[in-house]
Amino acid sequence: MLRERLSRVEERIHAALRRAGRRRSEITLIAVTKKFPAAVVLDAFGLGLRHFGENYVQEFEAKHPALASVAETGAEFHLIGHLQSNKARIAAELFQVVETVDSEKLDRRLDQASPSRGTPLDVMIEVKLSEEESKAGSAPGALPALIDTIHGCPNLHLTGLMTMPPWSDDPEQTRPYFRRLAELARAHGLPRLSMGMSHDLEAAIEEGATHIRVGTALFGPRPKNEP
Repeated sequence: MLRERLSRVEERIHAALRRAGRRRSEITLIAVTKKFPAAVVLDAFGLGLRHFGENYVQEFEAKHPALASVAETGAEFHLIGHLQSNKARIAAELFQVVETVDSEKLDRRLDQASPSRGTPLDVMIEVKLSEEESKAGSAPGALPALIDTIHGCPNLHLTGLMTMPPWSDDPEQTRPYFRRLAELARAHGLPRLSMGMSHDLEAAIEEGATHIRVGTALFGPRPKNEP
């Protein structure tokens, strides 16, 4: 089933890339495995997926021992959920990329936690582009100060921006948010854009996404009985 779903997702990606005049090498597919057991990650790795997204530090910490073999052979784990600053140390140890940096305090905590890694921790800034109170992220106007702070952190490497638009079944409703994030990335000279999920990945690719976060289209509905 996973093989078939992955094939369908790839077909969607290639169709969007053809419309946008882009190449497959420009897109990183992040398989969102939150709420799924480590065995699902191992199956996905066996099919060639190498980038995995998790939302919760504590949940991934429990899975991590079972994933040591793939972590050593090319798997890259992205934190795509909100990160509290008091969990920065654990996150820096577990993840290769933190996509949800949104404050100078969190920058400094991650920087202090990262020297033992040996290489700088890749980070993205999560930008809040909607008025929804439930959405996290930095305001667009706060980006210059936040970028300056990260550039002053020797153990962090800023690669791009990430956003989570308001939910809509209609991808055209989320397209303006993707377009706005792309504009901000260009204005600040940042090359990577993490945006787009199972239902709107085509619009995200057409607007310049470099990283798309796909869960349901690959793995089906998340288990209801998982913590």
